[in-house]
Amino acid sequence: MTAEVSSVIEEYLEAIYRLQERYGVARTGDLVSMLGVSPGTVTNTIERLDRMLLVVHKPYRGVQLTEEGRRIALNVIRRHRLLERLLVDVLGVEWCKAHELACSLEHWINDNITKKIENILGSPKKCPHGNPIPTEGGKIPKEDECLLFEVSVGERVVVSRILEEGHVTLSYLERVGVKPESLIEIIERSPLNDLITVRVDGKVHAISRGVTSLIMVRRT
Repeated sequence: MTAEVSSVIEEYLEAIYRLQERYGVARTGDLVSMLGVSPGTVTNTIERLDRMLLVVHKPYRGVQLTEEGRRIALNVIRRHRLLERLLVDVLGVEWCKAHELACSLEHWINDNITKKIENILGSPKKCPHGNPIPTEGGKIPKEDECLLFEVSVGERVVVSRILEEGHVTLSYLERVGVKPESLIEIIERSPLNDLITVRVDGKVHAISRGVTSLIMVRRT
């Protein structure tokens, strides 16, 4: 991390990357919700990032990362996901709590420490929630996957990753048995399409549209 790129800037670039990956663009309202700050703070910071040539901001159309902004964001995400693996695999931290702890640590380790962590862990490819870990060069693999919400009744799919890594969401998914590599069968959709009934490990659960829109799966 350089003097010009503070932990706050890294946090914003990481959030923009995550939103851009999910929606194609990051909007002010989504950044407010994700970062827990005021709209005015988000607007001021985006203007600063725009001046630094780290994002392209089009009023009323959202924010996208520039090539340099994406490079920094992927470096932060690499540190974050390796820290999650360290916390879970080595220190025994619960799967649903690793994200918040990694958020508090990711800005304070350099590339050298990150590489040492990667070597200790045996160069893992994914974080505990199934999300790919970027390489040193900023490469990130793509899988043939879709949202659980998009799967038709009768299909069977395997969970590839969880997009939302907050404690509340992950705790709920753990209770219903949904984790990376879980096998899910779609049983039914409600008339309003707001609930999807699934079978996981022989048990049936009704999961909201909001939650199924946070789960990426691959067809078997």
